[in-house]
Amino acid sequence: MNLDGIGVKTPRKRERLVDKLKDKGIRNANVLDAIRTTPRHIFIDPAFSHLSYDDIPVNIGYKQTISQPFVVARMTEAVLEAGPLNRVLEIGTGCGYQTAIIAPLVGEVYSMERIKPLHDKAVANLEALGLENAHLIHGDGSLGYPDKSPYDAIIVTAAPLGIPNELLAQLAQNGRLVIPVGGSGSQELRLITRKKDQFISRLLDHVRFVPLLKGQV
Repeated sequence: MNLDGIGVKTPRKRERLVDKLKDKGIRNANVLDAIRTTPRHIFIDPAFSHLSYDDIPVNIGYKQTISQPFVVARMTEAVLEAGPLNRVLEIGTGCGYQTAIIAPLVGEVYSMERIKPLHDKAVANLEALGLENAHLIHGDGSLGYPDKSPYDAIIVTAAPLGIPNELLAQLAQNGRLVIPVGGSGSQELRLITRKKDQFISRLLDHVRFVPLLKGQV
């Protein structure tokens, strides 16, 4: 696996990508550094490798996409705003890019993917990067992963029509949930913060994600 991206001028392209994210408002230096140093091209089919460091989503098969780097950075920055995170849950591993961005910045990450070939691909990608604190689970993430709850943060990379109560219940006190909500059109990216038995919601942005589906395949 080519981690350096020889032949696609990745150092310059990565720096240009980071500059674009700064222009769009990303300020967390650790998040920007994770974007800069993570080889996004290994998560993308070679046929689309020329798009690896563009600020766009890219098809990864199975009707799924690797998210736009700005959205990955926005979601990661949002959950880190309140301070260090020990335990994080991600719903929708995909090919593992979001996992790779947040894993170096937190204690432990548990990430669930319902599509077995994508789960297997993510396992290979993250093993290549040596991210030993990322724990990948093939399973239905729509109900969360109560085995390791509560979580300091939950990141959801697919959109339900409403916020699942099961995910709210797995948040620790002062925990944060970042989640896109809505149908197949424009969706709202929401940040939910747990304060005792109350959940305070804030609109972060308007986004477009694939739907959050139940079951596993």
